[in-house]
Amino acid sequence: MHIKIDRSKFFVSHSTLFQKTKRLCFAFLLLQLFFSAKVFAQTPLVFKGENIIIGDHVSILEDPSDHLTFQTASVSSGYIPSKSQVPNLNLSKSDFWLKFSIKNESPENHLLLTLEYPTLDICEFYYPVNNQYLIQKANDAEAFNNRKYKHQNFVFDLYLPANTTSTYYLKVSSSEQMILPLILGTPQKIAEATLTHDLLWGVLIGLLIVMVLYNLFVYFSTKDKSYLYYVLYTAFIGLTQTSLSGYTYHYIFNTTPFLFNKALIIFPGLAGISAVFFVSSFLHTRERTPKLHKLFPIIIILYGAAIILRIAGFDHTSYRVIDITALLAAIIIFSVSIVISLQGYRPAKLFLLAWAIFLIGIILFVLRNLGILPYNNYTNYTMQAGTALEVTLLSLALADRINIFKAEKEKSQEETVNALKENERIIREQNVMLELKVEERTIELSEANHELNTTLEDLKQAQTQLVESEKMASLGQLTAGIAHEINNPINFVTSNINPLKRDIDIMFDAITMIENLGVSDSSPADKQKQINEYKEELDFDYLTSEIKHLLRGINEGANRTAEIVKSLRIFSRLDEDDLKKADINEGLESTIVIANNLIGTKINVIKEYGDLPKVECYAGKLNQVFLNIISNAVYAVQKRFGNKAGGEITIITSRDEKNVFIKIKDNGIGMDAKTQKKVFEPFFTTKEVGEGTGLGMSIVYNTVKKHNGLINVNSLPGEGTDFTLQLPIIFTQ
Repeated sequence: MHIKIDRSKFFVSHSTLFQKTKRLCFAFLLLQLFFSAKVFAQTPLVFKGENIIIGDHVSILEDPSDHLTFQTASVSSGYIPSKSQVPNLNLSKSDFWLKFSIKNESPENHLLLTLEYPTLDICEFYYPVNNQYLIQKANDAEAFNNRKYKHQNFVFDLYLPANTTSTYYLKVSSSEQMILPLILGTPQKIAEATLTHDLLWGVLIGLLIVMVLYNLFVYFSTKDKSYLYYVLYTAFIGLTQTSLSGYTYHYIFNTTPFLFNKALIIFPGLAGISAVFFVSSFLHTRERTPKLHKLFPIIIILYGAAIILRIAGFDHTSYRVIDITALLAAIIIFSVSIVISLQGYRPAKLFLLAWAIFLIGIILFVLRNLGILPYNNYTNYTMQAGTALEVTLLSLALADRINIFKAEKEKSQEETVNALKENERIIREQNVMLELKVEERTIELSEANHELNTTLEDLKQAQTQLVESEKMASLGQLTAGIAHEINNPINFVTSNINPLKRDIDIMFDAITMIENLGVSDSSPADKQKQINEYKEELDFDYLTSEIKHLLRGINEGANRTAEIVKSLRIFSRLDEDDLKKADINEGLESTIVIANNLIGTKINVIKEYGDLPKVECYAGKLNQVFLNIISNAVYAVQKRFGNKAGGEITIITSRDEKNVFIKIKDNGIGMDAKTQKKVFEPFFTTKEVGEGTGLGMSIVYNTVKKHNGLINVNSLPGEGTDFTLQLPIIFTQ
């Protein structure tokens, strides 16, 4: 980018000032002479054709306000000569102006000025052409492809005829520490130096890639996390180095300089975090140096804070935080490696050597930047060489650890073989004793086994007797209820038979009398009169009414008996032992009829039957389930209410697409949580001794399970209990 700046228009005409005021003009001229003496006191750099570092021929002006224009900066007297071959402007929010003069004594008219520091937010080069200053601008915030010279370093053109001298200005600013190696040379010499620089970097990057791929392969083979952390550390330290040298800006973020700016802190932060995890895993710091290990989370937090600050836009703060954290991490890790090395852990010694070489490389690099060491091809690559040696030695340390593990494994295997041999000897000696003991124990076990078999048979017989007892108890209860229910309607019949027989005999006598009267010689009028008198004597209308009443009683008793027999047949399903479709509502109704005597007159039975399809089931077994639950409900209600009214048993049926639901609810004494958990266990009962065997609800549970159904119980003490049965409409094996 070229901008023409006419420097002459910014100098005030002497005649104009003289016309305004002589004193002001005189003072101004004195100041100009004074400033000019200071400004041009700097010796011009003589260029003779070879690349030359011009840092010690530069004067520097700091602009803390960031408001100086070129016109103001060019006449300022605040320039301070640089005493370093490579100016180090440290970390600052200020703008800096660099001023230098060049005398060209080479035959080349076209020169290049290279600034080997690719992370500058502002980089403006001012050069004179025909008494005017033009400007070339470049920075790391614009797309890489917009640059004239496709290189990550800043490269500016200088057109300076032979044996002429010109003064140049350079304005720079950065959110990172600014170290400015300024190199002047011909295009060919600069290209040769750049090629050498890129080749050396290519070797380093290639080495890092090889180390990453090799150790990544080893990680997938061994699943040792140390290799994974090493791979991450190597990858991020490589990205850090290449970012600081501008290669990621050149090849990765060439269209997204914003990401390059963030990566300058993110990559070092991730490298530091990976280093902490690697050291912790590789050196086992948690076990070997527990106190120093507690400092590692602090380092991780600081690195994370630096990354977050960078993403949030606090560039200077993030650089300072990462700078301090890196120093702290280096000291802690160096201390950890020394302590563990002194413990005799061999991998720690290789790690200490690798870390020391890396730190030496960084120290030499810093000393070069401070001007203590010269800026040349040896000092330029100390950090890269230190990095290469570090990752190589760390990889060797990881490989050596495999050898250590292998040796430990072989030693362990040898110890195991020796132990096995010793065990074999002991076993041979003990076999004789064991055989004798086994024989003795076998005899004891045989006797115990015989006793156990006898006990098992006794238990089976006891179980059979208990089940039969439960069946007989249920059968006795059922028989008693049926006998009572049948006895009532039969009483209707038996009590009406004798009166009916008496009335029929009277009717037979009346018929005989009428027949005799009919064959007599009496006149019809006499016959009719005698018949009427006989009917009055017999009270024939009452006799007829009584016979009808007696017949109705007998008929009602017979129908009631037939209904009970039908309910009994439905309940027992004696003719349906196989799996068949049955009406659940009908089964419930028959069960209530059978249990009617048990329910009595004090308990109110509420029936809310839904419209149910026929269910594929063992109907007789389900009816037994209903009877057991209803019997328990009656028992619970009677325990609460006794002979008083108020007891209720509610039976509700419903359905969904796949299941039918039967809820049998009572308002009896209820159960606590402990009882609810045991209610389906065999032989568990809350009834008094002799009132129950504890098998009823166990049979209920097993029968429901046999139907692939579910049964749930909900109860509160003093409020009642409800059992909910869920049965599939279609039975599946």
